Amino acid sequence: MSEDQYLGNLYQRFPVTIEKGLGSHVWDTDNNDYIDCMGGYGVALVGHRNERVVNAIKSQIDKVITVHSSYYNKTREEFLQALIAVAPPGLSQVHLNNSGSESIEAAIKFARKFTGKKKMVAMKGSYHGKSMGALSLTFNPKYREPFQPLVEKVLFSPYGDIDGLRTVVDKDTAFVILEPIQGESGIHVPPEGFLQDVRKLCDENDSLLVFDEIQSGLGRTGRMWASEHWKTIPDIMCLAKGIAGGVPMGVTLVRPDILSVMKKGEHSSTFGGNPLACAAGTATLHALTQDGLIDNAKNMGQKLLNGLEDLKSKHKIIREVRGKGLMIGAELKFEVKDILMEGIKKGLLLLYSGRNILRFLPPLVISEEDIVKTLQILDELLTNEENRRNA
Repeated sequence: MSEDQYLGNLYQRFPVTIEKGLGSHVWDTDNNDYIDCMGGYGVALVGHRNERVVNAIKSQIDKVITVHSSYYNKTREEFLQALIAVAPPGLSQVHLNNSGSESIEAAIKFARKFTGKKKMVAMKGSYHGKSMGALSLTFNPKYREPFQPLVEKVLFSPYGDIDGLRTVVDKDTAFVILEPIQGESGIHVPPEGFLQDVRKLCDENDSLLVFDEIQSGLGRTGRMWASEHWKTIPDIMCLAKGIAGGVPMGVTLVRPDILSVMKKGEHSSTFGGNPLACAAGTATLHALTQDGLIDNAKNMGQKLLNGLEDLKSKHKIIREVRGKGLMIGAELKFEVKDILMEGIKKGLLLLYSGRNILRFLPPLVISEEDIVKTLQILDELLTNEENRRNA
């Protein structure tokens, strides 16, 4: 692939050149059709070439493409109003940026300035991005070690273990950050009561609670926010991935009293609040709230989860299936690379978490027909893998 001579060896590449997409399908340059269960790592949230998003972008292009946030803009205002209408109660202030990592970086600065504290606590298994601040909160040593020293005063606690967390959170802790459902480490759902207990522990220590809903938020789990499953509201919430229907965008939602401590110029973004991204963002929120996509995520997710459980009963090489809505992981007893490559040959694009976990982040528009076809292809792939290993 000619891209490789220019881009460097920074990505796990798959032998597919994608030309176009629609809904939960993409097509390559030879017009081969694929069911997309990767969804651009969750970015294709409302489907490829979503009609609302496409029309919003086309309309905005004819007006203006860039307006720095030192000026006002009605498209940006409309997006902010639509976002706050669905945001968790109390999170009524916004910093607009351009990616998940940038959203996390903003959260770090806001929380440390507001509390006046420096100590930060993240979870083992966490993934919050690869810029230096976000990387400091990301657990996997393979991402961290080449770039140390990172930001100081970061501690990690086992995900789902409130007693473990109590040993590291104290009055010097600025914030605790976690994913309501861990994504990169393999779709780990917290035990019941954990998020509520973390909220209480933060309150007891005058520490802020930061939720990274970059992958789990915006309807992905069958609720607008994954944290709704446990009725827990953070002080700061980070968003990105699919929030603008595929256009780069990040958002940090903040309590007003927290953001009010920031002085002009202490944090900003040249591209943050770009009208093109804002137009796409409003269209994305309308698609989620008006087109039944959150309910579809819940219903199709349950069908996929049930189907994977059935495959687990048939194929002993599946160790565990877990997740909520259309954020699902299937942990296998071997590396999944061959499954990914063979899936491509059969018209199915899959995603991985680590070496042995299949991760499913399809567009929330995916149909029952595509769920059935996905499960059929997986059945074939797993059967072939078992036969190969038993030969």
